Amino acid sequence: MILPKEASAVPGSEPRPPLILSDDNRNPCASEELIDVAALRAAILADLAGAAPTVDAPALRGLVVRHLAQAQAQGNARLAEAFGAAPRAARGLVGAQSLLTDLLVGVAFEMATTQLHPVPVPTMAERLSVLAVGGYGRAEMAPQSDVDLLFLTPWKITPWAESVIESMLYMLWDLRLKVGHASRTIKDCLRLAQEDMTIRTALLEKRFITGDRGLAEELHLLLHRDLFATSAPQFIEAKLAERTERHRKQGGQRYMLEPNVKEGKGGLRDLQTLYWIGKYLHGSESAAGLVQHGLFSPEEYYRFRAAETFLWSVRCHLHYIAGRAMDQLTFDMQVEVAERMGYEDGLGRRAVEHFMQDYFRHATRVGELTRIFLTALEARHVKKAPLLEGILKRRRKVRTGYKVLHGRLTVNDPVDFVADKLNLLRLFDEGLRTGLLIHPDAMRLVTANLHLIDDEMRQTPEAQHIFLDLMLRHGNPERALRRMNELGVLSAFIPEFEPIVAMMQFNVYHHYTVDEHIIQCISILDRIERGELVEEHPLSSGILKAGVNRKVLYVALLLHDIGKGRPEDHAILGAQIARRVAPRLGLNAEDCETVEWLVRYHLLMSDTAQKRDIADPRTVRSFARMVASRKRLDLLTVLTVCDIRGVGPNTWNNWKATLLRQLHRATADALENGLEAVSRSMRENEAKRALREALSDWTRGELKAETDRHYGPYWQGLPTETHVVFARLLRGIGTDEVRIDLHPEEGHDATRAAFVLEDHPGIFSRLAGALALVGANVVDARTYTSKDGYATAVFWIQDTDGHPYEVSRLPRLRSMIERTLKGEVVAREALKDRDKVKKRERAFRFPTTITFDNEGSDIYTIVEVDTRDRPGLLYDLTRTLAANNIYIASAVIATFGAQVVDSFYVKDAFGLKLHQKTRQESLEKKLRQAIAEGAERAKQG
Repeated sequence: MILPKEASAVPGSEPRPPLILSDDNRNPCASEELIDVAALRAAILADLAGAAPTVDAPALRGLVVRHLAQAQAQGNARLAEAFGAAPRAARGLVGAQSLLTDLLVGVAFEMATTQLHPVPVPTMAERLSVLAVGGYGRAEMAPQSDVDLLFLTPWKITPWAESVIESMLYMLWDLRLKVGHASRTIKDCLRLAQEDMTIRTALLEKRFITGDRGLAEELHLLLHRDLFATSAPQFIEAKLAERTERHRKQGGQRYMLEPNVKEGKGGLRDLQTLYWIGKYLHGSESAAGLVQHGLFSPEEYYRFRAAETFLWSVRCHLHYIAGRAMDQLTFDMQVEVAERMGYEDGLGRRAVEHFMQDYFRHATRVGELTRIFLTALEARHVKKAPLLEGILKRRRKVRTGYKVLHGRLTVNDPVDFVADKLNLLRLFDEGLRTGLLIHPDAMRLVTANLHLIDDEMRQTPEAQHIFLDLMLRHGNPERALRRMNELGVLSAFIPEFEPIVAMMQFNVYHHYTVDEHIIQCISILDRIERGELVEEHPLSSGILKAGVNRKVLYVALLLHDIGKGRPEDHAILGAQIARRVAPRLGLNAEDCETVEWLVRYHLLMSDTAQKRDIADPRTVRSFARMVASRKRLDLLTVLTVCDIRGVGPNTWNNWKATLLRQLHRATADALENGLEAVSRSMRENEAKRALREALSDWTRGELKAETDRHYGPYWQGLPTETHVVFARLLRGIGTDEVRIDLHPEEGHDATRAAFVLEDHPGIFSRLAGALALVGANVVDARTYTSKDGYATAVFWIQDTDGHPYEVSRLPRLRSMIERTLKGEVVAREALKDRDKVKKRERAFRFPTTITFDNEGSDIYTIVEVDTRDRPGLLYDLTRTLAANNIYIASAVIATFGAQVVDSFYVKDAFGLKLHQKTRQESLEKKLRQAIAEGAERAKQG
């Protein structure tokens, strides 16, 4: 257990048995287990008594602080040790941390009032009360929490009180405590609490520490009588508005990749908001009082307490690891917190993924508890019922057995409702049919009766029909699916879904948990169907408009990632699960087979488009053979679009859209006209004809020279507009000349960087190095050598935000490229300071995989390198290939967050594929060495 730096033992102190943290923040431990206050007081008084009369006030304070700091270090050391031994006993820790602070504040006050500023006969005006407010007032403090104090005086503050407060603050600051403080009269407190909701909330949580208790009691009485008792609705609305704004600032998502444990949705502040409201209404001194006043059932309070304890444990570990107040659960912190809390790798998943799944499940329960709590307030008319969107519109009349309460759908008779177990599904169907949100009372009823969803019910044709209708019939299926998922209905009806609920994928690429990703995908499909995304997804919109098997598509999306989180390939395992689940959902044999195929190959189109050269006819023929029919091609295309869009808000771009459209078009042609129609010669002839049309102002002789200048792959691998650019760059070029054309292609979300220069070994690598130096992300690249010895290389690049370079930045880009090609800048040296892995991404594991494929292309070997991304990686790989006399014809780069898959189409120096196993093994070893050396350099940053 690593202790705080200041936590050395007090010299001469006797060893004591280890501190054991209780499960109660109100009574965490005995004060003497932390600090021997009597001995501390005696030691301070002895030092003060021995001080010379001439010693000034700062020096005297220094004597007090020296003893307090020793006691503080001892107490903190015991707390850190105890929490290391019981890493989930946060309730005891936060209470004990508050107790330790109480003891320090109490002794500081005693010394300030009796030794530093004694008043033999104090007047009524010279009364002072010290109160804890905020989290400290609740007796809930993480190791690095602020110490919020209220110094309360009866009337205008006296010089004596000013001196005491000043001395106390200096002592506490010298202890390196982060002190927030206010000095106010009772009248000030009442006035400011009336005006400012933040101050009112802080005063709601006040707690007497030391000084004049009568003042604190008087403030308590007046606040409750004159303010709290008459303003509950106002306070509740303000707190809920504050909560909404806080969620908005934190991203509005419960499943943020790096959640804020305190302020985020489903975090500690949400639970504290419920406690504040309960205390404001009923004076509850703890969250347990919410049960006593009927706002929670005992079981709901148990969930509240479990979530609160878990979140506090996480927050306290964050504070210990960071050595400062830290509430953001960043990727690097997630790994450390998981380890400290005792999580282990298992079942094909890392410890951190198990930990984050628990985190998100607790965050979801916080949301459920909030809904239940707010409904109870509405029933008591202390909170306004929500003015739901469209509430004034004419809604469909609810069916028999249901009613509308406070604008939400609920049931008439709970006993009748649960008498028919199918009602547990019908409720969500009725919610979608009527457009009404479901009342939390009805949700409570469902949660309490999940055991009714059994095998018999799952096999009922009507249950299957209701479930499919939720996705296919009413629109907005994600609304029902998300609520069913949060309440446990989805995993009760499809038990195979339960393992992926709140399952985090520990990488920077996936923005959501697996279950939320699936629901996002279904939401995207619904929006495309409703015509909301025609401009963004014209191909998918057209496919859906023309008509597909919607049932197959929705079920396939629901199940496509259901195999995740196991050691096996999730697509293969998912297909096996789909084979069992699809018949249970009422699909016929043909539809079940299609769903199984879609789940098994749901990554096929994405991988082919992003990791292979789709201009290569062999790529299209292989993909077409796998797909086999236009029906499957169309279904897979729509599923792929939804899957990519469902990963996160910025994952989809025009580049991916273009690749998928090209692959769909080429594959559709192959399926309709025969695979033989996809040939190199046909593509070459079409490309030459298109160039001649585009350069109609050129002479016949110039056109013939240009079309004869290039080999077949050049014509098949590039679009006509790029052929035109190269033709103009090559026209009249000198032997030592380098010509560059940079052009943003908005339709591809990339800048096209075209280069023409005399060919020589390693040219691809030098260009990659130049682009890395300016921070360019290469998304695709091609290089060809003309028959007269010129390299024609084209890279499609993006800036660090994944967009084309702005035109204003192109001159600098050109200048750096030219300097690198001239040898004025050595890429390897210049990249040293930039080739770093971000600290927050160092915890990710991306094992390097290198494969050699001689079947995927007619004339090239495809070398695929799957590893962690970093700025200089492409340069290192291409430099290694060049040093081993490997000619690179093209490179396809697919980036998935911090992971990258670089696919190189290569030949050896004789123009042959790399068939020899020994040659492949030797090259793989050198590529791995280049990756390892680069990774080591990156670590040193």
